[in-house]
Amino acid sequence: MFLVDDLLLAPVKGVLWVFREIHDAAQQELAGESESITAALSELYMKLETGQITEAEFEAQEKKLLDRLDQLQAEEAPAETPKEPAKRSKKRSTSRIKSTTV
Repeated sequence: MFLVDDLLLAPVKGVLWVFREIHDAAQQELAGESESITAALSELYMKLETGQITEAEFEAQEKKLLDRLDQLQAEEAPAETPKEPAKRSKKRSTSRIKSTTV
């Protein structure tokens, strides 16, 4: 019985394995990209200190790199922590039901 189950579920398990591998590869690529941006920033600071680039060139390149790094971190953040639901203000009802006595 288990052999039949394994044979029937083999295609599904294979597809799931492929999707896991693609997901892992994408995560590694994102991690590698943020590391390469950090390395590029370090190199940029070194070029500024040694006088190979001007202050204006440094600021332009630094802005591009920091914007991309912020974008990567923003993409990772929603996956890690879900957003909190918006808090609603509670309004008190001022209308009261008047009871009449007979």
